[in-house]
Amino acid sequence: MQAEVNIGIVGHVAHGKTSIVEKLAGIWTGKHSEEKKRGISIKLGYADTEIKKCLKCNIYTVDKNCPKCKTKAEFVRKISFLDSPGHETLMFTVIAASSIMDGAVLVIAANEPCPQPQTAEHLMILNMLGIKNVVIAQNKVDLVPLEQVKAHYKQIKDFVKGTVAENAPIIPIIANYGINIDSLIDAIEKTIPTPKRDKKLPASMYIARSFDINKPGMSVLDMHGSVVGGSLMQGTLKVGDEIEIKPGIKKDDKSAYMPIIGKISNIMAGSENIDTALPGGLIGIETDIDPSFAKADSLVGNLLGAPNTLPPILNEITINYSPFVRKDIDTSPLHMEESVVLGVGTATTFGFVTKKKKTSATIKLKREVCAVKGTRIAICRKQGMRWRLYGFGVIE
Repeated sequence: MQAEVNIGIVGHVAHGKTSIVEKLAGIWTGKHSEEKKRGISIKLGYADTEIKKCLKCNIYTVDKNCPKCKTKAEFVRKISFLDSPGHETLMFTVIAASSIMDGAVLVIAANEPCPQPQTAEHLMILNMLGIKNVVIAQNKVDLVPLEQVKAHYKQIKDFVKGTVAENAPIIPIIANYGINIDSLIDAIEKTIPTPKRDKKLPASMYIARSFDINKPGMSVLDMHGSVVGGSLMQGTLKVGDEIEIKPGIKKDDKSAYMPIIGKISNIMAGSENIDTALPGGLIGIETDIDPSFAKADSLVGNLLGAPNTLPPILNEITINYSPFVRKDIDTSPLHMEESVVLGVGTATTFGFVTKKKKTSATIKLKREVCAVKGTRIAICRKQGMRWRLYGFGVIE
């Protein structure tokens, strides 16, 4: 069974986001062991879970039986979680994840002042992309006195005032011990509904991860094609369908991008194989495409859909842009020849300004993208030695 909705888990890396996903989903995938050793994730984490409810006790759970009365809980819906890296230097991954979120759980630790720099930038992204269905998890409330928890609650209310999260419910939790997780699920169910999606439109899927799943020394006869993961935004995909991936690949730095044509050989939703993928939730698609094309997330940022239905490949875009109101970075208008980093869907691309007016700019792209008029993009500007979130733009 495929998940119905994508919910992002965002916040500072030390806020216990992994613990929340583990308590909600009971599984944890998408992390590499080497990243765990370093104590930081540079990839999107993702997990599916089934939300259930005990009609007798009127409480939500992810377990088979009610934790209170032990009777069988009734299935409500299946959801997909995306855990975005919290460190500010990995903000581009957060931007990519946000493009496929239907709602978000913003995790804020009660034992730290609010907001932390990373938390502020995450909220800017949610605000920029118009992700209005937000739940705030006030985590680690066991580490500070009650009065400090109340003061921290007020800090959160002041922080989110005037943003998409202004009226978001704030749920105190202790993620490591699973305390008050049922209330968090209740807030998710009330705040983040399953959006309506059009199944009749041509299929369009953002690719957020890509893999070569073959093991060294495997027989050629047993090898699998490229595997891509992401979320279908519209339309349907079936096993056996012919697909196109754009912009695709380049032979070398001087060549233009070439779209990739292939067929779907398998579709995975969580741990299950399905014949047809519908919009919503996170899916994995195995193809008959050369697996070397997908290794090490090399297809991230591409669009997947039926041949001749995807947007054009763009090597230059003109945008109307607005900087965020910030005191910690330069928010003056973009300069001629200035280098910027753009988040377009799940793609991150480098570019430089070739034309500019007061609130618009034309940007030549280093990495081509597929996008349509009206697409909202994130803009990052270099501040010192780091790239910082500057503002957002809309493609003209």
